[in-house]
Amino acid sequence: MKRDRVIAEIVQANGYIIDSRAFRKTLVAWGRKHFRPFPWRQTKNPYRILVAEVMLHRTQALQVVPVYKRFVRCYPDVVTLARASQKEIRSALHSLGLHWRIDLVRKMAAGIIRTFGGKVPQKREDLLILPGVSDYVASALCCFAYNIPETLIDTNTVRVVGRLYGLKIKDSSRRNRRFREILVALVDPSNPRAYNYALLDLADQVCTRKRPPECGRCPLAGWCVYAQAR
Repeated sequence: MKRDRVIAEIVQANGYIIDSRAFRKTLVAWGRKHFRPFPWRQTKNPYRILVAEVMLHRTQALQVVPVYKRFVRCYPDVVTLARASQKEIRSALHSLGLHWRIDLVRKMAAGIIRTFGGKVPQKREDLLILPGVSDYVASALCCFAYNIPETLIDTNTVRVVGRLYGLKIKDSSRRNRRFREILVALVDPSNPRAYNYALLDLADQVCTRKRPPECGRCPLAGWCVYAQAR
């Protein structure tokens, strides 16, 4: 039995091994000190988190902040959003670009009322039937609103894992089974909200894409193939 527990704590890929328990503890501790206090991170309200995640799709967080604040003041719940006209929602969201999502937001609100009685569902499979809710948005909502141990797979989390294990990172890596399996194995089942926030913050502040990663101040450098090769 003891051996089974030890095996379960090991995440191995590409010939490298990470003790997931120590890894999670280190990452979460770093995350608490470097937490980015965006307004949607200050709530566990599933509606507000869902709105934020839809806005954040292919959009910088700092650009979303003022739009999000105005939006939730005007439309504080699903009912008020569902009553808004397309013109009103377009006016609220136009500065974010990606105008195709404007109609999806209206349909999403209508779907929540029609199918779920106005309550944002907790189950991932229920979320995925809503217009505008992608695989990532559903996972993020489950994790950040309900603290369910969902895995977040995007270019940022894939970049961190690829560098950790010395794996080649491509545009298609988000859909790669190997990357998904590693990310699933590493996620913290007891504190997924804090873990995933920390992972995203690490990708933004340290393990960056547009500038060289700052491996010298990375809490995960001791495990990271990329950092040790520099």
